[in-house]
This record gives sequence, C-alpha cells and structure tokens, in this order.
Amino acid sequence: MNYRHGYHAGNFADVVKHVALVAILQHLKKKDTAFAVIDSHAGRGTYDLTGEEAAKTGEARNGVARLMDLQGELPPALQAYLDLVRESGPTRYPGSPLLAARLLRPQDRLTAIEKHPEEFAALKDVLALYGNAVAEQDDGYARSLKLLPPPARRGLVVMDPPFEIADEFERLAAAVVAGSRKFATGIFLIWYPVKSQSAADAFIGEVLGGGVQKALTVDAQISAPEGKLDRAGLLVINPPYGFDETMYAAAEILTPILRADIAVKWRAGAE
Repeated sequence: MNYRHGYHAGNFADVVKHVALVAILQHLKKKDTAFAVIDSHAGRGTYDLTGEEAAKTGEARNGVARLMDLQGELPPALQAYLDLVRESGPTRYPGSPLLAARLLRPQDRLTAIEKHPEEFAALKDVLALYGNAVAEQDDGYARSLKLLPPPARRGLVVMDPPFEIADEFERLAAAVVAGSRKFATGIFLIWYPVKSQSAADAFIGEVLGGGVQKALTVDAQISAPEGKLDRAGLLVINPPYGFDETMYAAAEILTPILRADIAVKWRAGAE
C-alpha cells in the first residue's frame, strides 16, 4: 500500500492527525514567545479531493466529508480544524504544513521539508503566501535533525513519512530518538500506519526505550475493505497539558461520525 499523502488526503486518519496538530499549535500559542514547527515529510501542502490520487481511494468520503455539516458547540481544536478545512473549499483539503502556516503568528516559523520533486514544487507554491514559512527540498529525517533544537527552543516536530520503504519504522524510530535527544523539551507528533500490531508495538517500544519519558498514543481504526488503510496511530512525545482531554473530547464526537474506534492512551517511558 502507498501511504503518500495524496492517496489518503482527508481520510479518517488525517482527521484525527490534524485535530491533534491544531490542538498542539493552539497550546503553543498560549504563550507570546515564538515557536518553531518542523514538518519532515510535508507533502504538497494542499490536495484536490477530485484529483486522480484521492479519487482512486475515495477515502475522504468516509473521513472529512462526513464532518462538513457538523455544527454546535465543539472542542476548540475540532472547531478550528473544521474552520480551516472549510476555508479551503469543498474540493480541496489542507495538509499539515498549510494548516500550520495558517495558524502561525508573525513571530513563529515553519520549515516544511519534502524530498519528492513534484510534491516539493507544489508545496513551495502553497507556502509562498506565508512569509514565516519556508519549503525545503531535502531528506526529511536528516534535515529535520539538523534544524534541532530550533532557535526559539519551543516548538513542534511533525513526522509523517509515506512508508514506501521496508525499513521505514526503523528509520522513523531512529530519527525520533535522535530528535528528542537534541530537542528534549520539544513536542513530537508522529504518524504511522498499523498493518501489524507487533510492528507498531516494536516501533513504540524502540522510541520509549531510547529515553523518551512522556508520551501518548492515539489509535484510530475503521472497517475497510481488505487492502485499504483501516488503522493508523499517532505517537505524541511531550504532549502539552490538557492534550489528552482535548483528544478524548474530540474522539467522543468523531467516533460515531467516522464510525471509528479511537483510543487515547498514555505510554510510560524507560526508567
């Protein structure tokens, strides 16, 4: 299965991931001091839900499309996420770098990294409208590590690789461990598909065994045809205060709408 962003834009996993992203950025904005966002595998920034990749899977229909008529009093992160998606129009879906760019204040900075030439070209055009956001074409793991710790000493690292290579979990775990050692106070938001529980457990265990003390996972699962993405997880290192309650509240609303099982769980690091 190809996990490149375009095939899965706006699906159930994107909804959960992006609500989490917005919740973290809202927390960082509570202080006036600047923060940095580093997105290691940024993709193209925005996606056409009627385009070839998205249309091939049709996953947005069972994801973000089910939320477009959602009204009423909602958790702030979920409301802000929906507002940002609606701003993009009915056939466009904003990826992580565009969501982040729209939420930044003048003092904050975003570095969005993308290796694939075509994806990078599109990303660069998307972020050209934002003076405090920059797109870089590079290896996401290597470049993000070079940027740590950011000058602001506050911020978020997003790692959302496409899982196109066999040893992606191993590379991701090594990058997360190295990154958290360089930026011990930073928040890390890591996405991964769950095709094998043992592989996911091994990845989480490797990260926690590497010295991470405070982490939380968000697991989302739906019923899908064989061969389709039906389960994905988030590993959040140094989740901000109240993040778990935010995700519990969002999950309570999203679970029946997305017809998903969403589990939020604290993880104990190595002593």
